[in-house]
Amino acid sequence: MKLTVVGCSGSFAGPDSPASCYLVQAEHEGRTWNIALDMGNGALGTLQRFIDPLELDAVVLSHLHPDHCADLSGLHVVLRYHPVHPQSVTVPVWGPRGTGLRVARAAGVTDEEANDPSVLEPEFDFRDLGDGASFTVGPFTVTAYRVNHPVEAFGLRVEAGGKVLAYTGDTDSTPALTPLLTGADIALADSAFCDERDDAEGIHLSGRRAAEAAVAAGGVRRLMLTHIPAWNDPEVCCKQAASVWPGEVELAEPFATYDL
Repeated sequence: MKLTVVGCSGSFAGPDSPASCYLVQAEHEGRTWNIALDMGNGALGTLQRFIDPLELDAVVLSHLHPDHCADLSGLHVVLRYHPVHPQSVTVPVWGPRGTGLRVARAAGVTDEEANDPSVLEPEFDFRDLGDGASFTVGPFTVTAYRVNHPVEAFGLRVEAGGKVLAYTGDTDSTPALTPLLTGADIALADSAFCDERDDAEGIHLSGRRAAEAAVAAGGVRRLMLTHIPAWNDPEVCCKQAASVWPGEVELAEPFATYDL
């Protein structure tokens, strides 16, 4: 399994990175399978550095804030109007309840379009995530865990070939992080908040709280902080995580690829 960080800027696209999007790939049945975890603003452009968007086998949205789903509108344009693709492509899109309506409102030109998810068919096939529920895409098994954020949001555990990628999405501390993170080869952990500065509860992890969750889960091999807004100093986030995490604290690097 291979992870490519298409975008990792928190809350909005930064000067050096799009907002959240992670390309996960694995070989299976003689070809490469591709799923995108989130499709935040700015991500679609950068995704094209790595694959043709027509090659996506699925999109999985952790939640429906724009920095995690806004570029689905552009992806729909690619799927419907690409001039050289010989046939219609249907991409399954898993997300929280109401994902189809959310994307229709972003993409719709008229009031009728903005309130009718069917205008996005057949290019998108919307499917609901469920807490603790799993589904498969080619070699991938994806399990969603409801996490602690102001809107319905999920952490995503992706397994293939005996490897595990755990992505917290946006969350504050929650018991759901334990089954999500346990035994992960890479834990991609929200680190948007800084201790002693950000005291709002139920929104984001800090580096320290991300490390605490990974330690409590057990068996996490690599802790990688992500979703850091452009106004944060990433080294501060790392230092706060390092006060708890016993190994190296890594930062998700935009456009970097990691083999699990």
